[in-house]
Amino acid sequence: MRHAITVLAVAGLLAACQSTPPPAVNAPTSTPPRTPAAIQLAASIDAYKSLVAQQIMAANAEYTFSGRLPPMLPAIVVLDLSVGPDGELKSVHVHRSRNSEASAAALAAVRRVQTGFPPAGHLMRRHARTFDFSETFLFNDQYRFQLRTLSGPQ
Repeated sequence: MRHAITVLAVAGLLAACQSTPPPAVNAPTSTPPRTPAAIQLAASIDAYKSLVAQQIMAANAEYTFSGRLPPMLPAIVVLDLSVGPDGELKSVHVHRSRNSEASAAALAAVRRVQTGFPPAGHLMRRHARTFDFSETFLFNDQYRFQLRTLSGPQ
């Protein structure tokens, strides 16, 4: 117990000794990264899909919904995406859908991501030119969507 108190006291003293640098005046501005997700390298395929899904949702806020999924989904669209090593979208096409309006909305949603996706080269198979994966769009009655990767258990 005494050891823990000593450690906390030392940590508090060290934190108090740290000073923050003064704000830079007329410092040159650096170019921000392509996307917030681009500064992260996903540790797994699931983590990568989560980053991509977050970007799609952010670029389409007015076309999405949150909360519980309705008991009957009027449309489900599965898209196949191919991304280059640098995160550039190489292709996207409908893998499965029974609703052309929802298919068009899902394709448009992916294409609205203007900044590109996170780098995928570290997840690609040896000698592969693209990283290929799918995403499922779950539509409600107003043709707003959630992405399966982010919707969690329902």
